[in-house]
Amino acid sequence: ITMGMADVRQSIKDAEEAAAATIESSKEESSKILADARKEAAEIIQNAQDGAVSSTVKTLDSARKKAGKEADGVQAEGAKAVEGIQSSAGERRATAVQLVIDSLMSN
Repeated sequence: ITMGMADVRQSIKDAEEAAAATIESSKEESSKILADARKEAAEIIQNAQDGAVSSTVKTLDSARKKAGKEADGVQAEGAKAVEGIQSSAGERRATAVQLVIDSLMSN
């Protein structure tokens, strides 16, 4: 019976050690799963941020191109208006000079 009790105690001790090892292994596995989940979440967030930045850059580029085209159109219209004013001024200058000459000649 003494030998049997020693065996029982040893079996209990072995079972407790196995349980402790299982608990420790579970804690390690749990920590690994949590670390992997955090890493994956960080990657998802980074990808979302990268996508948002990329989308913003595309939107800004598109807006710049559109504004550039509109500015070119306004500049072309302005250049035509200036050309018209210069042409009209040139024609009127010739008429004004002729009026002054006629006025001086008639006196």
